[in-house]
Parts: sequence; structure tokens; C-alpha cells
Amino acid sequence: MAFGKPPPPSFQFGSLGNASPSPAPAEPDSKALPETDGEPSTVPPNASQSASWPTFQESPWRQVDWSEEAKASLMESIRSYKTTCDSAPAARVLLIGPVGAGKSSFISSVQSVFYGRVVNRAMMRSSSSSSTIGSSASFTKKLQSYQLYGSRERVDERMALVLSDMVGLGETNGLTLHDTLAVIKGHVPQGHTFSACCPVVSDTAGYVKEPSLAEKVHCVVFVVSAPEISSYSDTMKSTFHQLRELISALGVHQVAVLTHVDKVCPKTASDLSQVYKSSSVKQAMVQAGALLNMPVSSIVPVKNYCEELELEPHKDMLLLTALDHILQYVDLHLRDQPEIHQRADCSSP
Repeated sequence: MAFGKPPPPSFQFGSLGNASPSPAPAEPDSKALPETDGEPSTVPPNASQSASWPTFQESPWRQVDWSEEAKASLMESIRSYKTTCDSAPAARVLLIGPVGAGKSSFISSVQSVFYGRVVNRAMMRSSSSSSTIGSSASFTKKLQSYQLYGSRERVDERMALVLSDMVGLGETNGLTLHDTLAVIKGHVPQGHTFSACCPVVSDTAGYVKEPSLAEKVHCVVFVVSAPEISSYSDTMKSTFHQLRELISALGVHQVAVLTHVDKVCPKTASDLSQVYKSSSVKQAMVQAGALLNMPVSSIVPVKNYCEELELEPHKDMLLLTALDHILQYVDLHLRDQPEIHQRADCSSP
């Protein structure tokens, strides 16, 4: 896609112009949820059918070690993470999602884990407004990247991970598909304010004409809210599917983070270690897979820090697991780059 000329006025989410969208997926059979990349759902699709479905399974469908030792080990692994190449010394990850899904909260939450206390690293809206279905105003207006740090005591302890946030999907006057792809390709300067009437072009102030591998995005994370899965419009679903197709064409891997999982399961809200026993959470993850056209194996549930003042071990573990999941896909992308020089201490996958 050329960035030298602005896209036509209709080149915007919900009306994507010449982006050659994939045909809309067929409606799922009313008796079963759709399959996601060969992973059929075992969860009933609606409330009437789920009346006899057990709320909790006896055994978790994903295994997690919730011990403090496992948490400390995972923290150290992420803190000491190094990319697989010298051309990109830090993993650059872009968060994409609807307004209010929790992108900024996720960034602040993962930084909180390493700081040892709750901090608002990325500016966020209130927790009540972010959880309101239909919220249309995104708090984040610019492309903002956040360098993560391994601890709050040592400001020089930079982790090899940068999380980038930008305006949420669903804005009527802001983010376009064109600009999203420009960010992923590394053309968009930090601090750029998005506007549908002023797309990113080669004349845009700060435009990066020949971005290096370090300036490009190495993994895209879709952030969606569990209680709002069934409320996202067909237009939003079509947008997700088109984004997935076009980002995949760039060779960039994608995963998803499912936020607010406590809102779909009261027992999980009181004990997050039960998250992988909850049929409600599993159903939300299957629905997220259908929304994003993504296998459930690429989706991880989290609960961000929004109201708390103190850290909670189980919440930390879900956040760390999500980071570890993301970094695995960063490595897959970097290993596939023909231009990189593999580090001598990195073995082939």
C-alpha cells in the first residue's frame, strides 16, 4: 500500500474504501458456536442452551502454576528477555482495540507488576466509563509508546519491551485502516495525532520514510472486553477481520488479550485462580475468537488494575502470562526477518 498519496475520503473504519475486504463470514449455526481455525467450541452459544451447562469445570482447561515461585520465575524471565536479533534490540508491540477495551490499563497494569505497586503509566479514563458499553470517546488520541522498566528503584533497568498505544477503534473522526498499517510499518512518528481528514502521508511531519526493523511493530495485540463481546457491531467484526487479513499479509503475528474477565464470572471475580475452570470465561474466549477470526490458543484472559491500590498475585500472574505469550510471537516474527542478524546465543526454533 502506498503512503505517498492520501486515501480516498471513504477509507475509514466501517467504510474501508479499496482495502479489498474479505467476504463477511457466514452466520454460525444456531445450534453451535462457530469454529475458530479448527478449534470447535464446546460452550453453548446462548443463555437458553447454557441453562444446563456447568458454571465451572472440575479441572482447568489451561494449566497455570499460581505459586509465588512461579510468578517470580516468570517475572525474571520477562525482565531479562532479549530479542533474537541485534537489529531490533527491543520488542515493539502495538495494542489495537475498541474504545474502552482496556489498552491503556493493560500497559499500566503490566508496568505495575514490575514496579511492585499500582501505577498509572499510561493515561486512562475512569474504570466506570471504560466499562460502559457504547463509550465512543477514546482517552488516548496520539500514538504513544511506553518503554517498560524492570523495577521502580533502577531507572536505568530498561526491559527489551516497548508497548504502543493509540486511539481506539470506533472513533468517527480519528483512526483509519491506512494509518493503522502505517504505524505497523513504522512510518508514523511518536506523538502523532490521528485524524480521518489528515491521513499519514510522506509529507506528514516526522514521517519515517525508511523505517528500520527496530522502528516497525513486531507483534499486534488485539484488546477486547469480555462483557462487551456480544455487543460489538457487525461493522466492528468486519473491521477486525480486515485488519487481521492485512496485518497477516505484512508477516506480523497477532494475539489477543481478553480484559474484564471478572465481569462475566462472579466466582472468577473473587478468585482469579479459577479463571480456567470458568465456562463463562471460556465461552467469552470462544466468542472473542469468532469476533477476531483467531484461534482460542492465541487469546489470553486478564484483569487489569483499575480500582486497586495494592497488587494481587493472581492478577499479576495473568498479566505476566499475557506478556510471555506476546513475546513468544515477537520472537517468531523476528526469526522470520531476512534482514536480521541472529544473536550468537540464540538457537534456531
